[in-house]
Amino acid sequence: MKKNQLEIACFNYESALIAQENGADRIELCENMQLGGTTPNTILAVRVREKLTIKMHVIIRPRGGDFVYTDDEFVEMKQDIKQFKKLGVDGFVFGILKDNGSVNKRRNKELVNLAQPLSCTFHRAFDAVKDVKQSLKDVIDCGFQTILTSGQEINVEEGIFALEKIQKWAKERIEIMPGGGLRSSNIKLLQDKLEPTFYHSSAITDNTEIANPEEIKELKNFL
Repeated sequence: MKKNQLEIACFNYESALIAQENGADRIELCENMQLGGTTPNTILAVRVREKLTIKMHVIIRPRGGDFVYTDDEFVEMKQDIKQFKKLGVDGFVFGILKDNGSVNKRRNKELVNLAQPLSCTFHRAFDAVKDVKQSLKDVIDCGFQTILTSGQEINVEEGIFALEKIQKWAKERIEIMPGGGLRSSNIKLLQDKLEPTFYHSSAITDNTEIANPEEIKELKNFL
């Protein structure tokens, strides 16, 4: 039977170690928390990979802002996937949209194929799509294994009913991973509504960019 698991978004080396030491099942490695997470530098990824025994996914996002990328940015994303594959990461996190707010199937599919056999998560670009039902179908068609979403709201608490609906629409064809403002204080609300899944949190509870070990333990206790 499927069980709840925890992914911690880590913006630095320290958080990755804290995540592993306190029971996280997986990390998402990124940098630039203030931009919502961008592609980490290779040196950081190498250091983290050497220390981690849990799974490590890496975000592929060349900049903050919207999710419509130029040709040059797309080339950069492809190069980053090739580079990180050589480092032995376990999966990638990315998402490309078109100007009209739909999923760019051609470009996403190209990146998913490039990442194979590693798993891919469509990140919170999903919270910016215009048509949720069609976009869900498009993301599945591209070959992603997971969608990271807050239910198109500012945080998972606000998006709880949308998350429930999206998970029902997904019908186990893809995993719906709630993320965005997820904390030990609200995870129980989501668990009451959702089928078992991966949960995503930075576990940051102060003004630093370092994960709080106690918060990770608390999140795990609920799972």
